[in-house]
Amino acid sequence: MWADRIRAMTGAHWLALFGLIVLSWGALYAMSVPPELRLLEQVYGRDFWVALCTITPDAAGYLRMVLMWSLMSAAMMAPTVLPALATYDDLSHVSDRANFGALVGGYLGVWFGFSALAAGLQMALFQAGLIGAFGDSLSVWLSVALLALAGLYQFSPLKEACLSKCRQPMTFFMQHFDEGPWRNGVRLGLVCLGCCWALMLLAFVGGVMSLAFMGLATAIMVLEKLPDLGRYITKPLGVILLLSAAGTLVSAI
Repeated sequence: MWADRIRAMTGAHWLALFGLIVLSWGALYAMSVPPELRLLEQVYGRDFWVALCTITPDAAGYLRMVLMWSLMSAAMMAPTVLPALATYDDLSHVSDRANFGALVGGYLGVWFGFSALAAGLQMALFQAGLIGAFGDSLSVWLSVALLALAGLYQFSPLKEACLSKCRQPMTFFMQHFDEGPWRNGVRLGLVCLGCCWALMLLAFVGGVMSLAFMGLATAIMVLEKLPDLGRYITKPLGVILLLSAAGTLVSAI
């Protein structure tokens, strides 16, 4: 049972992993803006807050946005990948080809690439006037499109294929172990990205800097990858997202 393996884990790399989770959530909290202050954007205007906020969706702030998305990805995805890392840790005891650091490096590389793309998308959406300075949607059509996309993706064969690999990490690693730890990490990152990218993009609906959204999305993605419980979540969640898209559209008409 993966939970038993996680409870039995020891070692510096696990301390570092949990340290990364704590530091990522702490940094995101420090970078976030209280919801009540967001209302002041209506008084002072977007330009005031774009100049004031640390995370500014412009060319000068692009690297800061990449950092923010990287921290958000680390904070949200680290808890979901624990079963896979626990499985790889077991394999490292029976094979000298295993390299935990290289595996994590490949995994994080994929999510850093996603973060760079997401930061670019945030900049483009802001410049188009579709999201505000805090990364929340200003367009009903954008919100509806993202909710519908995420809902439909819950029923896609690609989503199901990626989830099946995440739910059976031992099978996944045995199939690809000969490729080496770095490529295993990249492959694991791509599989994880295939599970979660559409849900991650809902940050533009809930607010990129909303800790409530990040916490809820993290809990959903963790539960969705559980082998016993996950299959009862994926499709009902898709229905909920599609109904939310329809409700958002109807309320705007």
